[in-house]
Amino acid sequence: MINPFQQIGEIKKMRDQAMAIQRELEKEEVIVDKNGVHIVITGDQKIKVLESNGRSDDDIKEAVNEAVKKAQEVAARKLSQMSGGLQGLLGGMGGK
Repeated sequence: MINPFQQIGEIKKMRDQAMAIQRELEKEEVIVDKNGVHIVITGDQKIKVLESNGRSDDDIKEAVNEAVKKAQEVAARKLSQMSGGLQGLLGGMGGK
């Protein structure tokens, strides 16, 4: 028999882990210098610095896309550290 209180405890634990990872992501910074554009973006994908030496919008777009991709990789690494991950949550809730 499934104990619903145990599942709630597991969900809270995962939520707490996710919040801790979010706080860590806010502290991470990715720096990209490409095509004369300088960008600093946090691991939670917030651009802190965007500087251009007057180049075209395409240069800025490429640099922003690269910065977002690198920030997503940081987030994926942090999320993969969660014990059990989402699979553990889904497996625990899908029981009979």
